[in-house]
Amino acid sequence: ATEAQSEGEVPASDSRPSDAICNFVICNDSSLRGQPVIFNPDFFVEKLRHEKPEVFTELVVSNITRLIDLPGTELAQLMGEVDLKLPGGAGPASGFFRSLMSLKRKEKGVVFGSPLTEEGIAQIYQLIEYLHKNLRVEGLFRVPGNSVRQQILRDALNNGTDIDLESGEFHSNDVATLLKMFLGELPEPLLTHKHFHAHLKIADLMQFDDKGNKTSVPDKERQIEALQLLFLILPPPNRNLLKLLLDLLYQTAKKQDKNKMSAYNLALMFAPHVLWPKNVTANDLQENITKLNNGMAFMIKHSQKLFKAPVYIRECARLHYLGSRTQASKDDLDLIASCPTKSFQLTKSQ
Repeated sequence: ATEAQSEGEVPASDSRPSDAICNFVICNDSSLRGQPVIFNPDFFVEKLRHEKPEVFTELVVSNITRLIDLPGTELAQLMGEVDLKLPGGAGPASGFFRSLMSLKRKEKGVVFGSPLTEEGIAQIYQLIEYLHKNLRVEGLFRVPGNSVRQQILRDALNNGTDIDLESGEFHSNDVATLLKMFLGELPEPLLTHKHFHAHLKIADLMQFDDKGNKTSVPDKERQIEALQLLFLILPPPNRNLLKLLLDLLYQTAKKQDKNKMSAYNLALMFAPHVLWPKNVTANDLQENITKLNNGMAFMIKHSQKLFKAPVYIRECARLHYLGSRTQASKDDLDLIASCPTKSFQLTKSQ
């Protein structure tokens, strides 16, 4: 399928619905004839991320800075070049703080309190899968579960043993509370410390009136675009778990007539684990707390759009591989990396 993807004709971007998840390509391989090959529109984006991470990051970050204003220090934080300065002066770079968290992680086991891994996500996915089947429970994620049953579940997940959540031994509130506990004990928030200031700036993206003056009306399209870009440069485990989590919360909010949990109610439960820097209080974040809660609610409501690369990123990545079969020099790579302007959307690929 991969060979077919790289050799087949890719339909022009304007010939398919913008929200299409997949598309079909024509393949001349006789062994595959009669069996349509699914083409992932983000195939070349993922290929570029994996094979040319520096080119990929430059392409994405140049578009982020086009949308939101990130002064030197905040841009350096996004790129991981300097540590985030937390309110109250307790920065995560503190040697004592780092060693203390390391000790705690060693005590807590392989899943809870440990850095995020794909193996850990596979364990936690059992909780998410179960909750998808029990979204009608009133007060889901707000009503705490039973501490004894939660400890049994926690130990099983840490030990890597299979758990039977369908046995009737556990309640949905046990599972929901445990999922929040897992997120709360991650060494850093799910959206990472590096991205904190970028999310505050996204919350400030407002529409402009006919005279070019900034209004108080949020510019939802630009906010979605900025989040799409920011999610592209999350570490893969964080991005994967974020998608699973936002899908779950989106489906939960759709059942709010039964569970009484709106997107904003859910945002209040999860913003501290997804967005807030670790070891800060609501008082520390007082001037930004509304932005963070509203930002979390926005991500839940629009979650189905946030994990697709913008069209111009897809085109840049595609041209990197298919635009010229003889691409080899650094000048060629620089040319591809310099194509992030919005006008790129208007270019029809040959």
